[in-house]
Amino acid sequence: MRNYRHIEVRPIAGALGAELYGVDMSCDLEDDVIAEVRQAFLDHLVIFLRDQKVTPQQNVAFARRFGELIKYPQLDGLPEAPFITPVVKLENERHNFGGLWHSDTTYLEIPPMGSMLLAREVPPYGGDTVFANQYLAYEALSDGLKATLDGLIGVSSSTKAEVSKTREDRLKAAGKETKPLEAEHPIVRTHPETGRKALYTSSAHTSHIKGWTERESLALLEFLWEHQVRPEFTCRFRWETGSLAFWDNRCAMHNAINDYHGHRRVMHRITLAGDKPR
Repeated sequence: MRNYRHIEVRPIAGALGAELYGVDMSCDLEDDVIAEVRQAFLDHLVIFLRDQKVTPQQNVAFARRFGELIKYPQLDGLPEAPFITPVVKLENERHNFGGLWHSDTTYLEIPPMGSMLLAREVPPYGGDTVFANQYLAYEALSDGLKATLDGLIGVSSSTKAEVSKTREDRLKAAGKETKPLEAEHPIVRTHPETGRKALYTSSAHTSHIKGWTERESLALLEFLWEHQVRPEFTCRFRWETGSLAFWDNRCAMHNAINDYHGHRRVMHRITLAGDKPR
């Protein structure tokens, strides 16, 4: 267990995830504190802060300490804070945003490094988010399958039916028509900071393996998609108003559980620029 001098780090599961204490996003935090937050992020793949009382501008200022901010490609940000994308499910809506296992926007040529999600309004129950460690998912594979995956390229698309359904309410409300986006990335990527290998595919975005037909790809991909989210690779986070999650998109997947019909959930999301997967 790593020793932290300025913050307290409490893991919430064996696979990934930790709650951090001693971090107030509304303050101009010292560089030493930010460095330890960044280290906890790399160590635990997803970190959580509780009871954060911040304005959108303070939220943005905190996020900038960890990298360059980018806008979500298909929805507008807040008028007063364009880098914050509202993630909303209203009482009358049936589909939620991001309600299936995925890494964010892998259909971009340069997907994000990570995302921050801040809870503004939460339902009285439900609405948890589950995360999965893709280092562990890769490391649990046989040597033979690792050799098979070496060099395979996944084709990601923004138009897969299931993920499109999770966005339709928000796009309709915004009056948006979006063009299809597609990108190619390794099925196994190497994390640019830790050097560890992680599975980098998802049922939400990967349409097929480059050079294979969709039918040929499906058997292998479906095995990986089921394997990636085995319970022992996961943690589950219960949101409260003022909770923030910051996850590493390069080695963790997530799934927003859609189990709170009839209730409102409002989150503020910030996305940080990444690098081209290798």
